[in-house]
Amino acid sequence: MQQMAQSSVFLSGMGGLGVEIAKNIVLAGVKVLTLHDTKQCETWDLGSNFFLRQDDVLTQRNRAVAVHPRVAELNPYVHVDTSSSSLDLSTDLCFLKRYQCVILTEARLSLQKKINDFCHFHQPPIRFIGCDAYGICVRVFCDFGDQFEVSDPTGEEAKEMFIQNITQGNPGVVTCMDSRTHGLQTGQSVLFREVNGMDTLNGTARQVTVLSPYSFAVGDTSCLQPYAHGGFFLLVKTPRTYSFETMEQQLSEPQVLTPDFSKPEAPLQIHAAMLALDAFQEQHNRLPNIGCCQDAEVLVKLTEEAPVNSELVRCLSRTAQGSLPPLAAAVGGIASQEVLKALTGKFAPLQQWVGQPTEVRRSDWLFGGDRYDGLRACIGETMCLELHKLRVFMVGCGAIGCEMLKNFALLGVGLAKSSGEVCVTDPDLIEKSNLNRQFLFRSQHIQKPKSTTAAVATLEINPEMQVDAHLNKVCPATEGVYNDLFYSRLHLVVTALDNVEARRYVDSRSVSNQKALLDSGTMGTKGHTEIIVPNLTESYNSHRDPPEEEIPFCTLKSFPAVIEHTIQWARDKFESAFAHKPTIYNMFWQTHSSAEAVLQRMQQRETLEGAFQVVKLLSRRPSQWEHCIILARLKFDKYFKRKALQLLHSFPLDTRLKDGSEYLSLLMFYSEEEREAIAQLEEAITADHVTPERLRMSPRLFEKDDDLNGHMDFVASASSLRARMYSIEVADRLKTKRIAGKIIPAIATATARRRRAGETTHEHTHSMTSEVEGALWDRTYHGVDCVVLQVHYGIEPTMVVHGVKMLYVPVMPGHNKRLKLTMQKLIKPSVDRRYVDLTVSFAPESDGDEDLPGPPVRYYFSPDGDAHTA
Repeated sequence: MQQMAQSSVFLSGMGGLGVEIAKNIVLAGVKVLTLHDTKQCETWDLGSNFFLRQDDVLTQRNRAVAVHPRVAELNPYVHVDTSSSSLDLSTDLCFLKRYQCVILTEARLSLQKKINDFCHFHQPPIRFIGCDAYGICVRVFCDFGDQFEVSDPTGEEAKEMFIQNITQGNPGVVTCMDSRTHGLQTGQSVLFREVNGMDTLNGTARQVTVLSPYSFAVGDTSCLQPYAHGGFFLLVKTPRTYSFETMEQQLSEPQVLTPDFSKPEAPLQIHAAMLALDAFQEQHNRLPNIGCCQDAEVLVKLTEEAPVNSELVRCLSRTAQGSLPPLAAAVGGIASQEVLKALTGKFAPLQQWVGQPTEVRRSDWLFGGDRYDGLRACIGETMCLELHKLRVFMVGCGAIGCEMLKNFALLGVGLAKSSGEVCVTDPDLIEKSNLNRQFLFRSQHIQKPKSTTAAVATLEINPEMQVDAHLNKVCPATEGVYNDLFYSRLHLVVTALDNVEARRYVDSRSVSNQKALLDSGTMGTKGHTEIIVPNLTESYNSHRDPPEEEIPFCTLKSFPAVIEHTIQWARDKFESAFAHKPTIYNMFWQTHSSAEAVLQRMQQRETLEGAFQVVKLLSRRPSQWEHCIILARLKFDKYFKRKALQLLHSFPLDTRLKDGSEYLSLLMFYSEEEREAIAQLEEAITADHVTPERLRMSPRLFEKDDDLNGHMDFVASASSLRARMYSIEVADRLKTKRIAGKIIPAIATATARRRRAGETTHEHTHSMTSEVEGALWDRTYHGVDCVVLQVHYGIEPTMVVHGVKMLYVPVMPGHNKRLKLTMQKLIKPSVDRRYVDLTVSFAPESDGDEDLPGPPVRYYFSPDGDAHTA
């Protein structure tokens, strides 16, 4: 971040691709960005540049000048300026010396080569990136100089792995605890810490030779003391130097990235086709005309010496003047990420070309004279009209949601005049931390709803859209809103969510209603897009991610080993002291009318839930600042002195702990607590301390982004003190904030460049017998009579489940009694519930195999209380 904040960037070309790059690198936080363009705004630009407006076209403003204020307001810490000076083969390039990175879009190849040579041979080298988007094809070229050092090629956070054993020998072999996979590669180095016995390893880095996923060799350990116990290792980041050639050198023998291994020939074909397009522009001083067959054949002849698919070349020629906004977003994200690599030396850079075609079916093109002409050039008039009529339901409106809405606006998805609509729902409010990647939001929008704010911003990009913004969660509780009738009107469901549980629910509703689903997600610099199509692919629920590891309670309470444990402990203490206990306190006094009434009932030995804790809070509640300091001092002694002494008494330093061993437990005597609570309440009433104001507290929800509320101060201080108690390396405030706030690494470049093609897994058919098959998108129309299924089809149902409720499980006690009950009594549906979706499992043909999943069963309730299936 510091390196970016000291860097200046020059960006030429404010078309759709250029503005995507500008948005991303301003959000990332460079020092200076110069926007360069010599062209005036045209209606055509409105279909690809989301920061241009109709007024900019009417007044024929320079494109860089027009987008400048909207780019600048994305990040007040970035100085954004503009230039409209001529940039051609006769321009003196000395002005580029003040920049650390130069990016060219919409520039002729000859100009790119000249500027690249200037940047490459300048000392120190100026990082150069060339980007082109012509219709269905894009390319990116990078040149960061002869010697470009990368401090961290992977960018992966070094994880601490606990050690099970280290052998004495040559080589010594390290085995990971609990058969955890180390994820190392031969030749990498690891750093050892807190090893007991073989102490001399601590603080040293050793090169590894991988022996198995769970073990590796670290050289000669035969002369070291025997390994006793404990310790962990972490990967040492090793810098790497990359060498780049100039564009002129790379044209004939290009080093290309293969983004799609199912089409290994595509990158070189794209390279050859784009070079032919460059030659066409040099010869004719223009791009091929849209849909012109004559120009297409000229372009094909220019590629005769290269093994290029002629149909690809013709398609490139017909669409070269057009623009595909999602494609510009994707390549803009790639180029922006390369800018950040160039400025920071983090992450392995692109070497040196990447190109990607997009498969489109274009049947017709009619010039409309509106913002969609660039899109029509690529996909045709018919497909454009289909996009205008789409009815889309998008769940979530964070970083991915903002990108989706922007793309929908540029594509003309859900236009009011075509009876289309985009419905978006998100219950969240905008937080300050959202502003670095959720580009539809500004500082004045903080604490406003994401969905309604994003809807307004989307209509500014394209006023012709119909956007309906909701504030609801999509969950079982809102099925009355998002019911079958709602889904029946949709063409597509889009998820832009940040958790697996919500994704699974939306996926199940989409499958239930036979609707296509587009799911996307990001994690740091990684991302995915999954396309789910009825009767063609598997669904999101067809595969399962491994569950997140949870920290055992005993580890948090008494035996932390890494900084994550102490941070989570501090976070739990915050929740307990400032949220949970005050909430219980308020709920108690809302239930009980007065302290006197509570005292009377306690004296009569009535059991009042929570009374002891509430009275304790009341008696210790501070009334002035000095009391707060005294209470804090007592808490300090409790957590960082007395607890430690008690633990050392129970577990001396030479005690060896193993999994499953007994941990410290404290005995609680409620009879003594009861007497103490009554005495405390009597004292408070007598001293007239029980006022209405003292019977209310204001719970505090943890807010990591407000540096003035003291929340992070508490967590960081408590975590650091506890870490020092256990000789754990203390984390800085930023790392503590990331862990305590459960901040998922996020960056605008990753959000913008989610894989366009996505992951499409074909639907899997389950064979229940040699003659009976079922698949995810099938529907059962023969009922769920278990006897009929067994007699007529030879398949034996083993379980019928509704949600988490098991309805038919022959092996469970009381099964025969449940067989006599109707579905109405088993499920107890709400009055307006018409049906339920059931999951049925069947016995495998071979003993020992797992049960087989059957197709979903939709069970309809009839009005008279009976039921049938369909």
